[in-house]
Amino acid sequence: MPFTLASDGLRLALRVTPRTSRNAITGVGASTDGPRLKVSVTAAPEAGKANAAVIKLLAKAWRVPKSGMEVIASSTGRNKLLLIRGGDRELMDRLAKDITKDTTEA
Repeated sequence: MPFTLASDGLRLALRVTPRTSRNAITGVGASTDGPRLKVSVTAAPEAGKANAAVIKLLAKAWRVPKSGMEVIASSTGRNKLLLIRGGDRELMDRLAKDITKDTTEA
């Protein structure tokens, strides 16, 4: 899974595709530095719009406050690192189960 527990919360490795036809979590993909959650958003990759769309999508899908989420690495690239402040093992297990369920139903 693309999650890592850290002292400041739960870190999530992402691969974001902007300017798509819909906002969606599209699965987990492999990269050279480990698994990444693949997310597509309709927003353009300018002035932080795509990052804001990613946070809005994930917060709604996972019922986590947007204010507790922040892109902490590679805010301008497609491969990002997202921090969910206060995230713990319980949240990580719940999100992993949601991701697995979503990708097997697709």
